Amino acid sequence: MEGREAQICSSGSKRGGWITFPFIIGATAGFTLGGVGWISNLIVYLIQVFNVKSINAAQIYNISNGCTNLFPVIGAIVADSFFGTFSVAAVSACISLLGIILLTLTSALDSLRPQPCDNGSSLCTPPSKLQYAILYTSLALACIGSGGTRFTIATMGANQFNNPKDQGIFFNWFFFTFYIGSVVSGTAIVYIQGNVSWKWGFGLCAIANFIGLAFLLLGNRFYFHDKPQGSPFTGIVRVIIATIQKWKLQHSSKIEDYYYGHDGITEIAATTTPKKSFRFLNRAALKTDGDVGSDGFIAKPWKICTVQQVEDVKTLFRIFPLWSSSIFLGTPIGVQASLTVIQALTMDRHLGPHFQIPAGSILVISLISTAIFLTIVDRFLSPMWKKLTHRSPTPLQQIGLGHVLNILSMATSALVESKRLKKARAHHLQGQPGAIVPMLALWLIPQLVLVGIGEAFHFPGQVALYYQEFPTSLKSTSTAMIALIIGISFYMSTVLIDLVQRITGWLPNNINNGRLDNMYWLLVVGGVVNFGYFLVCACLYKYQNVEKGEESKSGTNN
Repeated sequence: MEGREAQICSSGSKRGGWITFPFIIGATAGFTLGGVGWISNLIVYLIQVFNVKSINAAQIYNISNGCTNLFPVIGAIVADSFFGTFSVAAVSACISLLGIILLTLTSALDSLRPQPCDNGSSLCTPPSKLQYAILYTSLALACIGSGGTRFTIATMGANQFNNPKDQGIFFNWFFFTFYIGSVVSGTAIVYIQGNVSWKWGFGLCAIANFIGLAFLLLGNRFYFHDKPQGSPFTGIVRVIIATIQKWKLQHSSKIEDYYYGHDGITEIAATTTPKKSFRFLNRAALKTDGDVGSDGFIAKPWKICTVQQVEDVKTLFRIFPLWSSSIFLGTPIGVQASLTVIQALTMDRHLGPHFQIPAGSILVISLISTAIFLTIVDRFLSPMWKKLTHRSPTPLQQIGLGHVLNILSMATSALVESKRLKKARAHHLQGQPGAIVPMLALWLIPQLVLVGIGEAFHFPGQVALYYQEFPTSLKSTSTAMIALIIGISFYMSTVLIDLVQRITGWLPNNINNGRLDNMYWLLVVGGVVNFGYFLVCACLYKYQNVEKGEESKSGTNN
C-alpha cells in the first residue's frame, strides 16, 4: 500500500497510480459489454430483421469484425503521434455510442427496417437503399468507436503505473474484465435480443457504452496524461525512403562511411559495418554530402538513418514471413465463426422444453475454452514442460501447436457438417428455407473448444514473439500486431467466402442445399499447407532475444 501511495504522490503529483484503476476498469467493462453485445448477434439480426441472405450476413459480420480489429492499430498510431490515449479513447467512445444508438433505432423504428418476413418464406422484402445506408452507417460508427477504445484504454491504464509489476497486475485485471464482459455480453445481452426484443438488447449495449464513457470521463482529473511521442513507424518509412533515394550508391566496407549517431555510437558498436542480411537497406545509413551537419546531427532526416534504425527494419523483414503465416492461421477462424452461427440457426438449439440457446451465443464456447485453457497452460502445462526439458516452451512451439489444433478444429467442423447434411437429406429438408434439422446444436461444441484451445496457445505465443523480437523503438506497438492479424484475417475470410460462393455451389443461402462440409475441408487443406509454410519459416528464423533470455536464465540457475 505504501508503494502505491508513493507512486500516486511521486514528483509532487497526485495523477496516476491505483486511484485511476476503478475508473479505467469500469470503462473497460462498459465498452466491452456494449461492443461485444451488438456484434455477437449481428448475423442473426441481419437475417431475421433486415431480411439479409445468410451468406451475405456472414460477410457483413466478417467485415465488421475486421474493422473492429484493425482500428485498434490505427487508434494506437493516432494516440502515439498526435492526441494521446485519453483523447483517442474518449472520442472513440462517443463515436461508438452514436453508432449503437443508430443501430438501436433501426430495431425500434419500422421505417428504418424492411417489413417482417415469415420464417422460411422466399418472398421477403429486401431493405431499401436508405435503410441499408443507415444500417451501414451505424455499423461503421460502432466499429470505428469500438476499435478505437479496445486497446487504447489498455495502454492508457498501463501508463498510470511506473512499476512493471503494477503494470502486470493491471493487464491481468484488464483482460479478466474483457473476457468476463465478453461472456456476459455474448450470453445475457444476446438472450435479451432474441427473446425479449432487439431494441432492448441494443439499448442495453448503448447504456453500457454510455456508462463506460462516464467512468472514463469521471476519472480524468486523476489520470496521468501521456504526451504524444511521434509515430514509431516514422523511422521505418525513413529507412525505406532513404534506401530508395540512395539506390544507385555502391555498398561500402568502410565503417566511417556509415552513420551511427551524432556521437558515433548507438546500441550497435561503431566497430563493424552493418550486417550483410538485407544488404540493400544498408544504403540508408551511407553518408553523402549534406546528410549530416557539422555538429554530427542529421541534417536531412529523409535521406540518412542510423545503422541501428536500419537493423531495426531488418528485424521486421525477418519476422514478416512468420507474421504472414499467422494471417492464414486466423482466416479459417473467421470463416468458422460466421458459418457456425448459420449452422446453429438450422439446428435444434433447445436445452429442455423451455430454453433455447441463442445462435449468436454459441461462439462464447470458444471464448470460455480459451480462458480456461490459458489457466491450464500457465499453471500446469508450461511448468510440466519446463520440468521435463529444462526450458520454457518457445513462442514458435506455442504457435505451431496452435496451428495443429486449428486444423483439427476445421476437420471436426467438416465431419459435424457432413453429419448435419445427411440428417437434412434423410428428412427431405432441402429446398425448405428456415427448416430445422433434427440434430442438437451441441454437436458444434467440439470444434469451438478445439479452436479455443488453439487460441490459448498461438495468441500468447504471437504476443511473446513480437514483443521479445521487435526492435525497442516498436515495443509499444508490437502487441497491436495481433489485432492487425485478426482484422486482416476477417477480411481474408470475407474474400475466401466470396470466391467459393462464386466458383462453387457449396455456399447457397440455404446451407441445407449446399456443401458447407467441403468448405471446411478446403480450410483443412489450406491449414496444412500454411502449417508447412510456418514450419519452413520457423526453421529458418533465428531468435534475436528469446534464446538469449533462456540462456541467461539457465546460466543463473546453474
